[in-house]
Amino acid sequence: MAEITRRRTGEFLRKLFELLIADPSGVKASTLVDAVGNAFVLTEYEKGLYPSGGRRFEKILRFATVDCVKAAWLQKNKGLWLVTEAGQRAYKQFQDPELFYKEACRLYGIWRAQRDGVSVSESAHSSNSEIESAAEDLGVTFEEAEEHAWGQIEEFLKTSDPFEFQNIVADLLRGMGYHITWISPPGKDGGVDIIAYTDPLGATGPRIKVQVKRWQNKVDSDGLRSFIATINGGDVGIFVCLAGFTRDAADYARNQESRRMTLIDARRLVDLWVEHYGRLQDTARRRLPLVPIYFLAPRD
Repeated sequence: MAEITRRRTGEFLRKLFELLIADPSGVKASTLVDAVGNAFVLTEYEKGLYPSGGRRFEKILRFATVDCVKAAWLQKNKGLWLVTEAGQRAYKQFQDPELFYKEACRLYGIWRAQRDGVSVSESAHSSNSEIESAAEDLGVTFEEAEEHAWGQIEEFLKTSDPFEFQNIVADLLRGMGYHITWISPPGKDGGVDIIAYTDPLGATGPRIKVQVKRWQNKVDSDGLRSFIATINGGDVGIFVCLAGFTRDAADYARNQESRRMTLIDARRLVDLWVEHYGRLQDTARRRLPLVPIYFLAPRD
């Protein structure tokens, strides 16, 4: 019977890590899986579909990344995959593809044994056929469902009207208990889109200045400097950009000594929206309506 061997799986994983190491800011899972597949001449078996649906190659690769996550080599966040420092070290240390995958499986076994209170041998993945069976049984996994849902939310935010998006941010701040005193009307805003306080009169807490950008590109350190120039000593600055921030910009904000800065990208924005959803006004929920869906996810 044809199968995808451990060595072959290890080759797929090492290519995946090679691509992630080249882009430490992270790569979308769907883009990454396609790139790995395109880097190989897949066999007819690997290109085939499981009866339950889904490409065999993709299911096996995704299933193998579970070991890498539990080995602390890989991080996943709403469809964005990032390699960790431990993953980079493992990539350099275990250059043989089969040994690379075996080490990830070994670390997974240790993690699972600690979780379940059993021996490591009882927790480790065994034969190739058992691995393939588990991958097939995943069906529509939580991971894939989360990626699909996030893709829709992200597209909705990216295509929203800029001033509607500005109102979404203001709605979130209200839901978090802040008091909005000013929202920039259309036109020049001097670098500040929203002003908020921690109390209704702005008498006790700091003034919070917010800049909102529905940009498709990350904010760099120069773009951040322009906003920080508007932040006085007693102010708090919040910069919201859907695309996020470059590493230099994040370092620049973190190293500020006299100005307090918070950077919020799309993922952090939605996390906060979900966290405070119960406190949002009905008008806010209509602007960005989210519905939780619960299903039984397969156990790692």
